[in-house]
Amino acid sequence: MTRQDSPVKANRLAAETSPYLLQHATNPVDWFPWGDEAFERAKNLDRPVFLSIGYSTCHWCHVMAHECFEDEEVASLMNETFVSVKVDREELPHIDHVYMEACQLMTGSGGWPLTVIMSPDRKPFFAATYLPKHTRGGITGMMEMIPLIAQAWQTGRAKITDSAAEITRVVRQSGVMKPGDALGGDLPGKAVGEIKSRHDPVHGGLAGAPKFPMPHHIMLLLRHHRRTGDQEALSMAVRTLEAMRLGGIYDHVGGGFHRYSTDELWRVPHFEKMLYDQALLARAYAEAYQVTARDDFRHTAEGVLDYVIRDLCTPEGMFATAEDADSEGEEGRFYQWTAGEMKETLDNKDYDLAREIFDIREEGANILRMPQDETNLARRIALTWQDLAWRMARIRHALFEARLKRVRPFRDDKVLTDWNGLMIAALASCSRTFSRRDYADAAGQAADGLLEKMFPDGRLLHVYRSGKARLKAGLDDHAFLIWGLIELHEATFEPRYLEAATTLHEVLVEHFLDRENGGFFSTSDDAEAILSRSKASFDNAIPSGNSVAMLNLLKLSLLLGDPSLKDLAMETGRAFSQSASRIPSAHAFMMCAVDLLMGPTFEVTISGDPARQDTADMIEALGRRFLPHVVTRLRPDQGKAVASVCTENVCLVPSGDIRTVLDHVSK
Repeated sequence: MTRQDSPVKANRLAAETSPYLLQHATNPVDWFPWGDEAFERAKNLDRPVFLSIGYSTCHWCHVMAHECFEDEEVASLMNETFVSVKVDREELPHIDHVYMEACQLMTGSGGWPLTVIMSPDRKPFFAATYLPKHTRGGITGMMEMIPLIAQAWQTGRAKITDSAAEITRVVRQSGVMKPGDALGGDLPGKAVGEIKSRHDPVHGGLAGAPKFPMPHHIMLLLRHHRRTGDQEALSMAVRTLEAMRLGGIYDHVGGGFHRYSTDELWRVPHFEKMLYDQALLARAYAEAYQVTARDDFRHTAEGVLDYVIRDLCTPEGMFATAEDADSEGEEGRFYQWTAGEMKETLDNKDYDLAREIFDIREEGANILRMPQDETNLARRIALTWQDLAWRMARIRHALFEARLKRVRPFRDDKVLTDWNGLMIAALASCSRTFSRRDYADAAGQAADGLLEKMFPDGRLLHVYRSGKARLKAGLDDHAFLIWGLIELHEATFEPRYLEAATTLHEVLVEHFLDRENGGFFSTSDDAEAILSRSKASFDNAIPSGNSVAMLNLLKLSLLLGDPSLKDLAMETGRAFSQSASRIPSAHAFMMCAVDLLMGPTFEVTISGDPARQDTADMIEALGRRFLPHVVTRLRPDQGKAVASVCTENVCLVPSGDIRTVLDHVSK
């Protein structure tokens, strides 16, 4: 008997605000949200806890929900055997981190949906990812697994207890790190060498499939090229960015990037769109534009940011978390086109050109991609680049308007402080690079919203939805928002954003700093303790909070003239010296911070009237250049614009000639 055959009855998750939990609010599973009530009940009933972790736009989470959690037979077994707890990993990342680490220890891999079975004292003894209803393809099904767990719980409790204790011990031990030597020297170069050894020279990115965007790799490659002149590093970055923007992973109609490519050609994406991907990729393309002056990189970055502002902005001016891969019960339905649908949308001439641009097949649905770039296409079909660009814009607009009539994928509209911080940083930095005041305005609106709603009483909160901010913020929330505020200050020269960054930094140090071994814990000193209080340094889809915190400290040290902050940044690097030295490419963003630490760094103070053209020209000229080792200040003055450049505690003669200023800082 399936859920569809039964009357719909809400469970405890109906009182939650998380879109992911609400998706499961009518499951026949007797779900609890994470909290003491669930574990007290498990203890009283002497049952193990079934923990399921996912997120609202996770395709395989949907699949497991339909197969198992909506099924009466599976739900009945779960309700008889477990106390079941559902967690949104985006709301409670510290819980996800701890139990994902346990899963990786037990199984050698991880992912979502994450399934963990544990004792009532929160110690895990079984872990898996997606599970079907019945065993197939070598994956044990829920109907077969649950009775085995129930029997083991009743007859083999001592073995389970010992196993859970050992797993917990290893998880706790993995978070204990002793500081080592200062990071520096050739460590960023070693990281680049590791990336080179895994690079796909034909398709870009890391070799093999699936292919994930790694924007922090791109950022490191660009910094390494700037420092060393390594042309191979630049070529790797450029090839990867070219391949992604032409591939199916990019939404050629509406802008923005999908989560990853299922193949090594960037051709077939997994269609969900995540806010953090948009933020980091927009920044990577903008930095590559600064280095290469390639308009296609600029247009790609702008396409990403325009998508975010148009489709992910909430009524409060902050940014929603993600858009789903699925619509109308089918992954990618919103984004794919049959030849017939395109013929109905375009006139014959534009359809013929669209076939050339996107390699349209007459049979089946097409994932739009570009087999060749615009320059080569224009040459092949004997159009000028300008004519091709104009007609492509017309085709895209027609397809975009037609697509608006389709059922749109579900949008997870909760606001996360950390991911919004990343987007604020991207918008602010791109506003300088492209001279787009509207991007700075969007960043400012989001920052103002976060500071008002997420920072009401001196302590930052993590998530906002339905008019309510809740859950204590973690390291990533603080570090990413501070990064965004620093970038926004440099884009607008508004003192309040630097002041807010400084205040948040003080909170971060007070509640997250590991005063014994250095670095920052992932959770605050007054947050819920689970198995361990972890400190993370490895990059995943997003940079680690410690890497961003290290970069922030270096930037704040320059902006505030406070050398103690640089010392704290160096201590943060030493805290992770052992792991960063062992696998530097897994710490790519930390290597970007190390690149800044190695210097030389420059502080540019522009004195002038921001309403005058000469001041605006000087600000814009600095913003267009790739200068990750430079911080910029504005000192309002009524006279002609003049820039003072200081480096290593030495200030050079002020100059009103921007070329002289650029010569000084381009070292």
